[in-house]
Amino acid sequence: MFQIVDWLNQATLATDSTKTDLLRKVQEVIINKDDSLLDNFLDEVLGFQNDRNQDVRKFIVGFIEEAIKKDPDLLPKVITNLLMLLDDQSVQVQKRVIQAATNVYRSALGWLSRARSVSEEMEAAWNVMARIKVNIVNLVDSDNDGIRTHAVKFLECVVLLQTYPTADSMRRDNDFSLEDIPLTLKIARRRKLEEEATMVFELLVKFHGSQHVSSVNLMTCMGSLTLIAKLRPQFMGRVIAAMETLHTNLPPTLSKSQVSSVRKHLKMQLLNLLKHAASIDYHNNITTLLTDLGATHQEDQRAEELNYPVLRRVFRQFDNPQVMKSLPKTEEVRRRQKRLAAENAVIHAVAPKRARVEIPEEVMEDDNTSTEDSMSLSSPSMILPDRTKRQTDLVIDLTEQFIVERLNPELTTQLVMMSMPKLPDTMPPHFSAMYTPIAAAGTHGQIKHVARLMATQLSAAGLGPSGRPSKKLIATTKMSSTEDEEDQVASTKSSVLNVVSGMMEDDSLATKTTLLPAGTSVKPVKQRIKTLKLSEITRPLDVETTDRMLTGSIHRILRAEREAAFGGVSSIRHKMITTIASTFNKLVREEVLVYLLEDLKTRLDLGLAWLYEEYSYMQGFNRVPSFLKKDQSPDSGYNKLLCSLAQGLTDSKDKDFLLKRLYLEAPLITEEATDLLKHMCGDDSRAAMGLSLLQDLVIRRPPRQLTFLNALLEHTAHEHLEVRSKAIQCVVELYDRGDLRSIIEEYAIFYLSFLRLPQPPVLLFGPDRGRPNKSDSWSEDIVKACLYLYLALLPNNESLIHELARVYVQTVADVKRIILRLLEQPVRGMGMDSPQLLTLVEECPKGAETLVTRVIHILTEKCPPSAQLVAQVRDLYQTRVSDVRFLIPVLNGLTKKEVIAALPKLIKLNPVVVKEVFNRLLGSHSDGMLHTSPLNPAELLIALHNIDPLKCELKTIIKATSLCFLDKQAYTQEVLAVVMQNLMEQNPLPTLLMRTVIQSLALNPRLIGFIMNILQRLILKQVWKQKKVWEGFIKCCQRTKPQSFQVLLQLPPAQLQDVFQNCPDLQQPLLAHVMGFTDNQRAHIPQSIMDVLTGNRRSSVEEYSGSMDIMSPTELTIDMKDEGEDSTRSEPAPPGMD
Repeated sequence: MFQIVDWLNQATLATDSTKTDLLRKVQEVIINKDDSLLDNFLDEVLGFQNDRNQDVRKFIVGFIEEAIKKDPDLLPKVITNLLMLLDDQSVQVQKRVIQAATNVYRSALGWLSRARSVSEEMEAAWNVMARIKVNIVNLVDSDNDGIRTHAVKFLECVVLLQTYPTADSMRRDNDFSLEDIPLTLKIARRRKLEEEATMVFELLVKFHGSQHVSSVNLMTCMGSLTLIAKLRPQFMGRVIAAMETLHTNLPPTLSKSQVSSVRKHLKMQLLNLLKHAASIDYHNNITTLLTDLGATHQEDQRAEELNYPVLRRVFRQFDNPQVMKSLPKTEEVRRRQKRLAAENAVIHAVAPKRARVEIPEEVMEDDNTSTEDSMSLSSPSMILPDRTKRQTDLVIDLTEQFIVERLNPELTTQLVMMSMPKLPDTMPPHFSAMYTPIAAAGTHGQIKHVARLMATQLSAAGLGPSGRPSKKLIATTKMSSTEDEEDQVASTKSSVLNVVSGMMEDDSLATKTTLLPAGTSVKPVKQRIKTLKLSEITRPLDVETTDRMLTGSIHRILRAEREAAFGGVSSIRHKMITTIASTFNKLVREEVLVYLLEDLKTRLDLGLAWLYEEYSYMQGFNRVPSFLKKDQSPDSGYNKLLCSLAQGLTDSKDKDFLLKRLYLEAPLITEEATDLLKHMCGDDSRAAMGLSLLQDLVIRRPPRQLTFLNALLEHTAHEHLEVRSKAIQCVVELYDRGDLRSIIEEYAIFYLSFLRLPQPPVLLFGPDRGRPNKSDSWSEDIVKACLYLYLALLPNNESLIHELARVYVQTVADVKRIILRLLEQPVRGMGMDSPQLLTLVEECPKGAETLVTRVIHILTEKCPPSAQLVAQVRDLYQTRVSDVRFLIPVLNGLTKKEVIAALPKLIKLNPVVVKEVFNRLLGSHSDGMLHTSPLNPAELLIALHNIDPLKCELKTIIKATSLCFLDKQAYTQEVLAVVMQNLMEQNPLPTLLMRTVIQSLALNPRLIGFIMNILQRLILKQVWKQKKVWEGFIKCCQRTKPQSFQVLLQLPPAQLQDVFQNCPDLQQPLLAHVMGFTDNQRAHIPQSIMDVLTGNRRSSVEEYSGSMDIMSPTELTIDMKDEGEDSTRSEPAPPGMD
């Protein structure tokens, strides 16, 4: 029970989602585990129904629903709460109420049906339930789609509960219908409920046929009507008619996809109805609708198996697999027809013998009453216990009325004073375990409740108002027998805590029972305080009793917070507590401290007042009592109190705001309190709050500013990322303020200088730094710990980059690599136009070249270099640094001549570096940004062909050209054509010309025509005079056959003979090609060429070599022979000849 009270208190103070979690725990205990506690804590839980959070109000609706399921007798207490929540402003809460009303309405009907008699509060509860029902019916026209959907489901429930099932009705577990309502129940007559259900059903049908209904509401209503037809077959025809109307008149507001969904849902509902045995009379209508809705037809023999002609005709007309599968079983159809036939026979047999007589409702009520009375009288053994119980209740009611009339404040005070001597010295354990505070003490309802309890005990003891209960009982019984039943109920109605009467205008007039929502507070009645004279009722006490009373009085003062607030003396009470806590002994101080720590959220003001009182004693503003000087020093009390409050707040995340307030409002922060805060900063989950608090203390506590700043700076090198990141953020914000810049810079440089040492210093290790174990060597994490703060300050103070360069020179290689990796983010923050960076490039300390190169590389990776940066790098390269890698970041800023001059050195570098060079020149790394380069792709490839072999090996040049060919985006077909055209016009021809031609052809087969023209022009330039180029020429002709045959026929005989000697496999295909010419075409081929082709040795090759001109025959054209239907390649003309 104490746990439940604690959860409720926490839920009252909670402001986030934890409130619903706490309430769910309470619900789990009082409903599912120990339902005996449900009545005790019902008001406390329902008090949350006015919470601002809609999730809490939704939970209260669910709680009411579960409570009524567990105990339907709670319905009068909670039904008004449900009515109030139905009018909630939140749509989500309204939907949840409608959803819960379905089960609540079912439980209400069952509760009334099981009641032996109906009391006034039961009638009032039913009236409230009727109001809820009317309101939900009105919500069918709500503007919210979801509310309409839930309202339709509630109307479905009303129809099913208030109608009779038939023999064909589907049965469900725990089903409830009009048959379960007794005929003697006056407040819920069967006939009226059935009429209401019929009206509700007509409302559903009307809503179903509305022209402005949404698709979601329409499908929900369709499903509800289908379920009603299956469970109440008497509505089957009306439902099928409504679906036929819907099929022909769909709402015009539906979209195309919504119409498709509605039609699909309609077909599914019709198939469900078809399975029902009661739908046999409507199979023609249903199957017609299903056919119109797109059901596929095929032959099915099931209709032949039935022996009913009408059905056979229907099924033959609609041979549909879906329809046939959904038909009811043959046995069900036969069984239903036999039952109908038997019922008709009975009706025909009885009709001529008995005429139907309409019985008026009044007569039926009287008959029912008399029947009930006769049944009761016929069995006296059944009525005697009930009569005895009513007699006992009448005695208790009389005694209660007697007590209420006399229970005034004066009498109550006398009763308490008389019972005080009989109380035990200590509170009994069972009383403390069962006791709960009285929330509505002094109210009329509470007085009646107390009177009822006392009346029960007095009656059980044989005491009564007249002292002779038996005679009174007999007299009352005789009087009650002559009164009307309703008067008896009114005179004996019980008093319930959460049911209070309305405004009483006349005590003599009976008032109608009114149900009020549970959980609402009632304003207490103010009572006159009687003056108490201590001298008249007190006597001297011994020391032990005095001490016990002193402790008790202090405890009562501490627990009188609410009373002091009502009386307006909270400030006086605070002053009393702080004075007592500061001047009394250790036991009293601990008692007050425990009281504060129980609820620091609401009692922090009292704690701060006590803290200032202790500060006054510590500073000598107040005189310290003599007995305190012996126990402790003046500052120990203040320090202990501050640390105790801080420790109580650091253990919970929910109290971060209170902790911050404590440290900022305390008059002095001691060393021990500072250590507690530093310890909290080392915890990942609390670091953000603790470091932010240290930052505020640096700003708001100038006398101890350096202490808090040093504590904050220590965490900038912490091992844990969360702690370190937050500490660096706070330090940077303080650095931007300006007044602490020099101190923070000195600290950052101090840590940076650690990198010069051969091993890490001890200062970097310890539990407070996140590194409990010391290391003797530099690791990556330790190096980063020395750099984090320095690199974070670098964008804010760019001049710090020079100190980094000086330290970099003196570090080992591993540390240098780590520094280079961490430079990217701060250097980007500085920007390319930073004067300090340009100065660093210009001065470049000896040994820091790699650092400067990395800085330049970072600056130029995402954007082209500035002219000023290019000038500085060029000057540094020409005067001091001869490494060509220094130029790579600024290649795009150099001139074309400078880039070509540096190419021989650049392509000798690592292949990865060479690829990066080409990417920068070709713009492959630009990622959509503006790219400028001194060389275009064609010029770069031409420059590679023209590199002097003496400056660079031919193998290296070949690798470089291969890298170019891999960039297909830059080296397109057109670019390669321009390259080959330029290379062919050079004299002498470049050594790698033919290799480039062959690679271009392999990557772009469509260049075959252009390459044939290149080969013809090479013949005119006597390509055989350059051995390497001539060998490439022959390989190209070999790879391009048969297109190259026309080019080979233009060679001089000696060169053609050389081709055959190097590639013998070309002679026979070329001869076959020539033999395929016409006589006229062969006549144009010189005889010397034919002799070489045929291998005729009549004339030596040498005699033709000197006399034959190197020219193309005037009438011999290079015609490409058709290679068949598979050849689909189209060859573009050379550039410029399109």
